[in-house]
Amino acid sequence: MNVVEVRGLRRSFGKVRAVDGLDLEVRKGEVFGLLGPNGSGKTTLIRILCGLLKADRGEATVLGESVGSRSYLMRTGYMPQEIALYEDLTVHENLKLFCGIYRVGKDELMEREREVLTMVDLYDRRGFVLSTLSGGQKHRISLAVAMVHSPELLFLDEPTVGVDPPLRAHFWDTFRKLKEEGRTVIMSTHYMDEAMNCDRIGMMRNGKLIALGTPVDIMRRTGSDSLEDAFLKMCGEVDG
Repeated sequence: MNVVEVRGLRRSFGKVRAVDGLDLEVRKGEVFGLLGPNGSGKTTLIRILCGLLKADRGEATVLGESVGSRSYLMRTGYMPQEIALYEDLTVHENLKLFCGIYRVGKDELMEREREVLTMVDLYDRRGFVLSTLSGGQKHRISLAVAMVHSPELLFLDEPTVGVDPPLRAHFWDTFRKLKEEGRTVIMSTHYMDEAMNCDRIGMMRNGKLIALGTPVDIMRRTGSDSLEDAFLKMCGEVDG
């Protein structure tokens, strides 16, 4: 079963075509990585799928519903690149606020709070004002907020950018747990080594998908020893 299907998707900003005729399918229960440099179209694609941007052309469905309907949004979670939380509220107050937005019942609030904060190893910080936490801790709270309503599908836009190696490893432990629970994770990254942890990846460049498959398959097809070499070779084929 596919949780995301995209056909001929396009989105331009002035003369820049950020997403250029893209076709893509993401399967239920996989960790799927959008891999490419800054400006390749990863964030634009995620924002379209989250209903935050409208495509100029093409079609896209998420969890079986058109992105234009937005009726699927309560079943998805979104973690943007920038921390979009309230700095003057406590961790608990931030989670309570988003539980209200996602219509999580009051009787479920404490259970969900404990579950997601334990998953990101910050339950002991639930009473702290967000502005007093470190950048890494805020990233973990941002992930907890995206998960607080038990979404079927998570969109994570560069979730590990600027994160130190131990915290990055902790995030990946969390992603694997979500996969074990049958959830789907779609994440963007420009870290080639990190993309090796994904079940499948889509390499993007200039708004186009230039390669799709498992990391090992893509390296094998290009005769490469690393994803970085594979990416460079795929760029050469596209430019050639």
